[in-house]
Amino acid sequence: MKAIDLRGLVPAPVTPFSRDGAVDHAAIQRLGSWLGSIDGVKGLTVLGHAGEGTFMTQKEQARVIESFVKSVDGKIPVIAGITLEGTQVAVDEAKRAVEAGASAGLVYPSHGWLRFGYQKGAPQDRYRAIYEGSGLPLILFQYPDATKATYNLETQLEIAAQPGVFAMKNGVRNMRRWDVEIPIIRRERPELQILTCHDEYLLHTMFDVDGALVGYGGLAPEPLIELIKAGKAKDYKAARTIHDRLLPVTRNVYHRGSHMEGTVALKHGLVARGILEHATVRSPLLPLPEGADVEIADALRSAGLVD
Repeated sequence: MKAIDLRGLVPAPVTPFSRDGAVDHAAIQRLGSWLGSIDGVKGLTVLGHAGEGTFMTQKEQARVIESFVKSVDGKIPVIAGITLEGTQVAVDEAKRAVEAGASAGLVYPSHGWLRFGYQKGAPQDRYRAIYEGSGLPLILFQYPDATKATYNLETQLEIAAQPGVFAMKNGVRNMRRWDVEIPIIRRERPELQILTCHDEYLLHTMFDVDGALVGYGGLAPEPLIELIKAGKAKDYKAARTIHDRLLPVTRNVYHRGSHMEGTVALKHGLVARGILEHATVRSPLLPLPEGADVEIADALRSAGLVD
């Protein structure tokens, strides 16, 4: 397996749509080329939650991967979300991602597990089958502790030891588990790259990770790269300063009634930054309340990200 180095910031960008709801490939080119030009951005993860990947047809998904791959011009890898529920259809999804140019896959849990939980060994089997069937290097996705699709420590360690798994996106959102489990994973699987995805409270996790795989990175890459550097240097004062500077943005994007609203807010933020022309999303996402765009732009301005 070719080594992929994601030690730094890995934005999970939104997918731009035209005003009539079609995928806007010209806007993908602008967004991807901007992110790919920033020193410290180590890859892009597309077709995830922030990217509305599960709201697209298979043909649209493949073309989105192709467009992001084209936009970065080979400078950084593009990682595709692998989200389909059944194992075999997820294998087929991974094969399509390879054909479209993806360098790796972020494997989502089978979403029936969110409600019902999983059988012992089923997650390990999912990762094994996807890698063996597609050859796509894989990122382990640790879901929030509040769901039944979160993996216990034994399951995390076993998945991380499997061929093809080279990194973890950890969003457990339970700091008791984080503080206990991350040192053990570090000790037992030292080659595994650990990436936080705690968009709404990054500061706690920043001192333990190799980087961050976050939708937030698609809006505010510059300060998040500095936050990662401060965390790796164990410079709490610098990290806290960046955190506090970003807090108005964090609140306006992620401290909402639903984490899914963050996708809509990210698009409004990219409009304020001059990257997108509008914030069109697909159902089941809905527009934010009137005035939210102004509040988001004001927050970005206070953080020094909008003139």
